[in-house]
Amino acid sequence: MRRFHDSLFGGLLVAATFGVAPAALAHGPTPQKIEATVTIAAPPDKVWAVAGKFAGIAGWNPLVASGTSKGDGTKNGDTRTLTLKNGGVLHESLDEYDAARRSYSYRLDDPDLKALPVSSYSATLTVTPEGAGSKVAWFGRFYRGDTGNEPPEELSDAAGRAAMKAYFEAGLAGLKAKVEGGP
Repeated sequence: MRRFHDSLFGGLLVAATFGVAPAALAHGPTPQKIEATVTIAAPPDKVWAVAGKFAGIAGWNPLVASGTSKGDGTKNGDTRTLTLKNGGVLHESLDEYDAARRSYSYRLDDPDLKALPVSSYSATLTVTPEGAGSKVAWFGRFYRGDTGNEPPEELSDAAGRAAMKAYFEAGLAGLKAKVEGGP
């Protein structure tokens, strides 16, 4: 055991001396998480009538130019294709739809780094009562666009977090405006 410890320590010392990272110390991507929330001055059922339409996101997220769907958006496996205003395309599948709880979960099927600099994601949107109105929470878990050990900045964890945060926050602001009747 002592020989193993000495050889491991020696290997790390050599690697540090020559600026070489041993493969054992390199690591791939870690899951990233983003959550955005908004309070809307409307009852949950009114908010859900807009937000609960899986393929209807183009009607309230200003970053989405158009959306199409296969299925009615209430069954596991239903899909939607979203074309973003930046030209990117998202292909997503519905994993769980629960109208009684005003919640649905979905995932990205095919990454498009132009759309969002992430390699995969899953997300959940929920509408719950909040005082006299509603709270909408949008939670996502994802991996950066480049899953190698040294991604370029535009495909890094930080870039993925910033893009997902902007997408969720713009969507929730658009949902609030649509439901409350604002601009």
